[in-house]
Amino acid sequence: MTALSAPGRLLAVLAAFDHEHTALSLTDISRRAGLSLTTAHRLVAALAEWGALERDTDGLYHVGLRLWEVAALAPRGLALRQTALPYLEDLYEATHENVQLAVRDGAEVVYIEWIAGRSSVGVRIQVGARWPLHATGVGLALLAHAQPAVQDAYCAGPLAAYTAYTITDPALLRRALAEVRRTGVAVSSRQVTDDALSVAAPVRGTDGTVVAAVSLVVPRADAQLPALIPAVRLAARGISRALGWRPVPRAEPGA
Repeated sequence: MTALSAPGRLLAVLAAFDHEHTALSLTDISRRAGLSLTTAHRLVAALAEWGALERDTDGLYHVGLRLWEVAALAPRGLALRQTALPYLEDLYEATHENVQLAVRDGAEVVYIEWIAGRSSVGVRIQVGARWPLHATGVGLALLAHAQPAVQDAYCAGPLAAYTAYTITDPALLRRALAEVRRTGVAVSSRQVTDDALSVAAPVRGTDGTVVAAVSLVVPRADAQLPALIPAVRLAARGISRALGWRPVPRAEPGA
């Protein structure tokens, strides 16, 4: 096993925390980071002094507010969320269903906003959560507009199954991505849970590049696609315009 560099050891300490492990003892951090207790103690002390970690009264460590302050500077994080939030709220008010905003990070989708709907459909995400691209509506919308090399690499990799309906065949995934590009929306049914359906649309930045995706997640049994699709498209278009995107006018016939 290759020894970690000094920056790598620091990052390993931070990577010990995730949504299932938000409070860790020093021993937990040492074990999850693959570091000796002495090294973990030294690094944790340095991170705590800077504010990246905080220690509670029980002696457990949590991610510190200083990291949140730094993360808020990410253009695809808080800034994008703040721009999109009015349109996400409008989408929620129009549907009262689960509303999500996500970006692509490598082979995964990262959720940067989520408004919980009134329905009982299971939504296995929270802000900051990651899921493979092929298993979610937002992921399909993002992957469909990624560079061809990114799509090729993704389709060549393993496609994890979460239900009996999850797309795990590369050929089927390619057809699904082509359909997203043709229609402008991604419809993902029973891919993560058997009771949910997601409708997602891409969000474009100033230069027209897809920078995010917005979606509704609804109970599959009650899904009314003719009403959901225009609502999601409208929200995605509004966010895109707020980010500075302007559609290219179509040329008139005979021009």
